[in-house]
Amino acid sequence: MNFSVSEENYIKSIYRLQQQQEVVNTNSLAQELNTRAASVTDMLKKLQLKKLLDYEKYRGFKLNAAGNKIALTIVRRHRLWEYFLVTKLGFEWDKVHAIAEELEHVSSIELIQRLDSFLDHPQTDPHGDPIPDVHGKFTPIKQLNLGEIPEKKSVIVSSVSNQSSEMLELLNHNNIKIGTGLRVIKRFAFDGSIEIKVNKQATCILSEQVSKNIFVYHD
Repeated sequence: MNFSVSEENYIKSIYRLQQQQEVVNTNSLAQELNTRAASVTDMLKKLQLKKLLDYEKYRGFKLNAAGNKIALTIVRRHRLWEYFLVTKLGFEWDKVHAIAEELEHVSSIELIQRLDSFLDHPQTDPHGDPIPDVHGKFTPIKQLNLGEIPEKKSVIVSSVSNQSSEMLELLNHNNIKIGTGLRVIKRFAFDGSIEIKVNKQATCILSEQVSKNIFVYHD
């Protein structure tokens, strides 16, 4: 079954919201897509006709098994393209999201299979998010956010939850990327900020908001 660019964007957005809330409502989806609630209602009817949604009266809706499968296919394309753009074309990690948003709608199965093979089947994208395999399966990463790490503990950055260009620019400024080793030096009770040391650099201060968006490997 073929889907329009708009339909795929809705499917992916519903999937993303489901990671935060089991059932999605019209208003949250409209906000996510920056559109009117009436437009969301129209699209939901289309997706229901294509048997991709389950609807619960007075609660909201969620993707069913078929819808989740489509969503993971789109996510897989997006993250493979991001990996390609960073590792093969030399893009910075804060410059690839918008480009991958366009490339993810190229639905050729053979192209994506060849891309995956060419990249040697990467497990995570440049932001540390797991890349689903051809069957939509992926291994969850065991991680904690940096705000939970105690003082004097050394960790390795595994992913970033807020992937806005502004957030990634801030991390670039402090030379923090996926795989970067850092050490929590001190935690400040006043505002929840933390002092960290990145490799051999001078220490720097991260706000509580920033630290909660940085995730590190956890056994």
